[in-house]
Order: sequence, then C-alpha cells, then structure tokens
Amino acid sequence: MIELETAARTDAGPRAALAAPVVQMTDVRFSWPGPKAFTLSIDSFSLMKGERLLLIGPSGSGKSTFLSLLAGIISPQHGVIDVLGTDIARLRGSARDRFRAEHFGIIFQMFNLLPYGSVIDNVVLPLSFSQTRRRRAGAEGGPEAAAARLLESLGIERALVDGASASSLSVGQQQRVAAARALIGAPELIVADEPTSSLDRNRQQAFLDLLFEDVAAANSTLIMVSHDESLSGRFTRVANLTAIARTARGGGLNEV
Repeated sequence: MIELETAARTDAGPRAALAAPVVQMTDVRFSWPGPKAFTLSIDSFSLMKGERLLLIGPSGSGKSTFLSLLAGIISPQHGVIDVLGTDIARLRGSARDRFRAEHFGIIFQMFNLLPYGSVIDNVVLPLSFSQTRRRRAGAEGGPEAAAARLLESLGIERALVDGASASSLSVGQQQRVAAARALIGAPELIVADEPTSSLDRNRQQAFLDLLFEDVAAANSTLIMVSHDESLSGRFTRVANLTAIARTARGGGLNEV
C-alpha cells in the first residue's frame, strides 16, 4: 500500500493564497494484479492551480502509477479523481483519452517521440487530438510557429527545428522536444515523469529553468516525479511517496 504525505514549502507562501484545487483525489484505491500484486492507496490529495509540485520517492515506489491515475491513463478500482471539476474515474476509456488530450501535457520518462518524425511534427502532435490546444497555438501565429518558439525557448537550435528527425537528436535534445510537446497549446496541467534523470547537474538546472519559465508563461500547473530530493528547492511543494510493496511469496503476502 502506498500512502501519500505532502509538505508545503514555507517560502512559497500559504497554499490558501492559491486558487481552488485543479486536482482533488479522495479515497482512491488501485491494485496491480498478478504474482507481484501492488496496491496504491490515497486517502486525500489536492493540487492547487499554479503549484509546482515535486513528487519524490525511490524507484519502484509507485510514482509512475500515481501519475497514470492522475492523468487518466489507468482508472482506480475505487475513489474520486476530480480534475478541473470532472471525476475522471467515472469516464470511459475514450472519454478519458479526450480529456487528457485537452487538459494535460505529459513529459514521459522515455520521451515517447516519433523517431522518424520531424522535430516540429513531434511537438504539434497533441494538437491533432485537442481543438482547444490547437486554437490556443493558432492564436500565436499557427501551430508550427508556436512549436518553433517553444523549441527555441527550450534551447533547440533553429537548424534542428527546421528539419531534423527526432532519432537524430541527442538525449538532452529529445528531452527538450518532449517538453515542448507537453507545453504546446498551454494545457492546464503539466505532468513530468523523471524528466531530468538522464542529465548531469548543470543540465538539470538549465532544463528546469526553461521548463518553469514556459509553465509560468502558459499559466499551467506542474507536477513532476523524481527520486532526486536535491531538486526540491526548486518547487513550491514537495510530496513524499512512501511505499510498502506486497508480493505473493510462499503462498502468502509478505511486506518488503
């Protein structure tokens, strides 16, 4: 079972000064089946508009499962996951997919870029599934122009913006393309799963500088997961995810 404990940073100001929650989880329960059964339990969790939340915990502690529930990639067996006034736990799969495309920008741990697509093609891809985000990008001069500006703000050279395929990029460049794809069209929520794990310390800080600038410009809310607690000073709130894994051993359940 996983229990979520959160701590607000005192230097970020009181959470009451922020707007109403954009996310409210209540009595959420989710279990992975199989010989290594795993249960996640969240009694109460909220994320306020404008927050930059860091979710920390060791590998295997359930951080990615938590994000998958939050974004509607998986659905809980029990409980309420209210996102922007909609209980996504009650939506059918296709409806959750549409909701996620409209309101979430996701930076996946493995980036999930189209390897043979151009840099621009990868960044504008979410706009194919969200008319709202497409309209917002269109207001900036069109989707391709909005994508180019995001890429340049994240440090991608113009020569790469104009024609390189994703497979030709370095890991750091792919990471920034994935960030631009999440940010385009100003989704309300940015979800980032270990986006700095492949970067050295200096590049981590530079990437976060650029990410936070663009999150602020889009007036989005950010939740990022990491096992690296040294990043906590950059965020307005830190959540600690403490795991007790239950696995089937010798015909019974053992806690490890």
